[in-house]
Amino acid sequence: MSDVPRTSDVPSGVQELYPFLYQRPAEPDAVPAEVARAARDKAAEITALRRAVVAGCAGEIAACAEAMAERFAAGGRLFAFGNGGSSTDAQGLATTFLHPPPSARALPALSLTSDAAVVTALSNDVGFESVFARQLAALGRRGDIAVGLTTSGGSANVVRAFEEAARHGLLTVALAGHDGGRLAGLAVLDHLFVIPSASVHRIQEAQATVCHTLWELTQHALGGSSHTARGDVR
Repeated sequence: MSDVPRTSDVPSGVQELYPFLYQRPAEPDAVPAEVARAARDKAAEITALRRAVVAGCAGEIAACAEAMAERFAAGGRLFAFGNGGSSTDAQGLATTFLHPPPSARALPALSLTSDAAVVTALSNDVGFESVFARQLAALGRRGDIAVGLTTSGGSANVVRAFEEAARHGLLTVALAGHDGGRLAGLAVLDHLFVIPSASVHRIQEAQATVCHTLWELTQHALGGSSHTARGDVR
C-alpha cells in the first residue's frame, strides 16, 4: 500500500508545491525522476527570470547603487525590513553589508526585524502596520537608506515605513513582486524593482539577486574589492 496520502487529504497549497506526488498515483520508482524534472524546471525558470530582471533593470540597479554609495560615503546607514521570508531576506541583506568578506568594506546596516522584543512590543502596543515606521522614525535620519522587501507589494507596514522614511529624508529602495502592488503607485520611492512573477519562491530568489548586485556595485562605487568576493556572497 502506498505511503502517499490521498489527494483529498492534502491541503491544496501542498499539492501546488509538489504536484508530482498528487496528480496521479505515485509509483516509488518514478518519484526520483519527477523530483529531478521539477528541480530542472524550477532552475530554468529562475534563470530566465533573473535574466529578464537584469535586462529590464540594469541601469536602475546601477543608479541605485551609486546613490547608496553616496549615502554610505557621507556617513549614512542602511535599514532593511520585510515580513515572513522577506524578513529573513532583509536580515541577510543587512548582514551582507555589515559583515562582508575580508576583502570588502563593512558598512553600517540594521534589519528592523532582528530585535524580537522591539517588534513584538510595537506590534502589541502600537499596531503591526507601524512596526517598521516607528523604528525608522526613532532611528532614521536624513542621509540614511531604507530598503524594504515584499513579494506582494501590498504589505501595509512596508508602505507605511517608506512614507515615514521619505519624511525623514532617507533614500527609499523597494523590491516587490507581481505588478508591484501598492508600491507601484507610491510616489515617495526613489527606486523600485519589480520582479514580474506570480511565484513567491521565484520572486524571492530574484530579489536576492538584485540585493547582492546592489551590494557589489555599492562596494565598487566606494572603491571596495567586491569583484574578488563574489563567490562568498550569500
